[in-house]
Amino acid sequence: MTGRNPLRAVLLGSCAFMFPHMALAQDGNPLLLDTITIESKRDVRTDTATAVTEIDQEEIDDRQAGTIAELIDSVPGVTLINGSTPSGSGINIRGFGAGNTYGSNQKVLIQVDGATQGSEELYRLGTQLFTDPELFKSVSVLRGTVGSFEYGSGVVGGILRLETKDASDFTGGEIGYRLRQGLSFGTNGDSITSSTILAWQPSEDFEVMANYVWRRQGEQDDGAGNNTGDVGFKEPSYGLKAKYSFGQDRDQYVSLSYTDSTIAERDVPYDAVAGLPFGNVDRDIRSRTLVLAYGWNPAGNDLVDLSVNLSYADQKIYNAAIGPGFPLIDADHRYETTKLTVKNTAHFSIGSVGNELRAGAELIFKDRLDAYAAPGGKDNRIALFAIDEMDFGNGFTLTPALRYETQNITYKGTNPRFEGEYDNDALMGGISARYEWQNGFAVFASGAYTESLPIMDDFDRQDYESGGNIINYMTTTEKARTWEIGASHRQADVFAADDAISLKANLYKTHVWDITSEPDVSTADMKGLELEGAYSHATGFYGEISANIVDYTSATVDGVWRDYYAQTPADSARLVLGKRWDRELDLSWEMVASKRYDRGDVDAAIPGTTVHNLRATYRPATGILEGTELRFAVENLFDKEYKRRLATRNAPGRNIKFALAKTF
Repeated sequence: MTGRNPLRAVLLGSCAFMFPHMALAQDGNPLLLDTITIESKRDVRTDTATAVTEIDQEEIDDRQAGTIAELIDSVPGVTLINGSTPSGSGINIRGFGAGNTYGSNQKVLIQVDGATQGSEELYRLGTQLFTDPELFKSVSVLRGTVGSFEYGSGVVGGILRLETKDASDFTGGEIGYRLRQGLSFGTNGDSITSSTILAWQPSEDFEVMANYVWRRQGEQDDGAGNNTGDVGFKEPSYGLKAKYSFGQDRDQYVSLSYTDSTIAERDVPYDAVAGLPFGNVDRDIRSRTLVLAYGWNPAGNDLVDLSVNLSYADQKIYNAAIGPGFPLIDADHRYETTKLTVKNTAHFSIGSVGNELRAGAELIFKDRLDAYAAPGGKDNRIALFAIDEMDFGNGFTLTPALRYETQNITYKGTNPRFEGEYDNDALMGGISARYEWQNGFAVFASGAYTESLPIMDDFDRQDYESGGNIINYMTTTEKARTWEIGASHRQADVFAADDAISLKANLYKTHVWDITSEPDVSTADMKGLELEGAYSHATGFYGEISANIVDYTSATVDGVWRDYYAQTPADSARLVLGKRWDRELDLSWEMVASKRYDRGDVDAAIPGTTVHNLRATYRPATGILEGTELRFAVENLFDKEYKRRLATRNAPGRNIKFALAKTF
């Protein structure tokens, strides 16, 4: 506990820095502030009680990530299980989601343009987020439960929402076309990536874009020069997107987006997570997402802002054993999810209270191929949700949320032991409250309850016996309750004229029971502190800080409490310092530190570590290179040998990256 206290003191001291401003707002005459913009790489969402972090296009370009996991590992509360390869990696948020056995579970939700990706508990194959970061313009990471009810059920860790690029991002809404070509290289694994984007806008009403990405990465070495144990990969991906606006004042639109990624791995270990000796396979992976969307927001009608989203997500994993194999490693997996979401946002007032009511319905149809250790079947659901953001006009907002979901799940295969049809439903919801003073200081609190309905993986765990009790997993829902409290502050002219700061601290406590997705765990309690901050000055200097401190306990199925939880991440902190010269040159240093983890007997102790990264971006404003973007980065600057907590292999050693892009 000694090593934990100094970091706690620093973070709590940061919170204390914000609290005196509350008294100033009460005692003095408050002054309404203009919008305050923080000119750092990543701002802090101080306008909401939800714990959410947004990564925009500029940061996506800046990070030069090879996988989605690598792109979000700097978000507080997010921990990677490996992460440098699309297969065998996993995303863990607040201790939930990926582990070293299954790459995912329903406690972490992943969406691409609103399409829900499969969160299947496939044995030792990773998260199954097989797509390329270059296809996307923004990524939002929502942590916890309270903001999840319009997206799904059973969310305890959080939600990862990805949005694909639009043609107008490159044309600027002007008629004509733009061609953007990018090339990037990395020394560790001899990686090379080519990204080609053609954006065409023939009229103000119609835009279309084609995006092709080809990425290759070889085997990487750790800081000691040894192979990390991952396998190299080639991942061609492409995306197509079109949007047509019409109606009075162009108040309606129809859009279509499609993404397609493929990976071919030859003679690789079946166990993509830890490389255990199950045998080798040839593995082919394909991930496709198709989304058709309609929107209508008539001018002068605050009661109608309608969106209709029809999506189809299809993931295939085909394994062919090399030499003698057994059913586990010779199995093929395919999971298809079709979803229709109809949502309307209405703005109205009741007395002096303004309301933003988001209400809708979802039809969800999941179909999964039957495979060894991964039962197939159909999981059909209907959901209704409503979220009302109530603004009382004096800085106080109250946001209740409800979601009701009903399910019919059936086995589809040849194993008579799994045969059955089950119906389940759940009512869940939460409420958040936020009060903001006129000087930019705010406090907030929330409480939320959610349930995860049984999934097809539970077919092979039905009628499980524990302590003399028979548990039918197909009629048992996982349940979770989370409480959060925090404060945020945004202010200009803090330390000097023309500077700005944004801070947010969030304390949470989560209790999960009737756990069915973790082996030998029935109950888990966790509490944590997340901190985010950003600072910038008109001279171009900027800084960012984030941290995550956690404390977990759990109980076995026999009711024995332990002072650890298998998926507990290590305490961590991140610091960024940089300087910009207008839009031309941006230099930054990033430090990422994690505390030693030695609780419990789930694995050997993981030493604490500190890793340094350097980044530079140059955008010439004149001359022959005008319109060109050059990026240079050094990750793991001192070539440190280390392994992250929860990872099954060492992290990559020093990696020097260079990227060149130009828009014509």
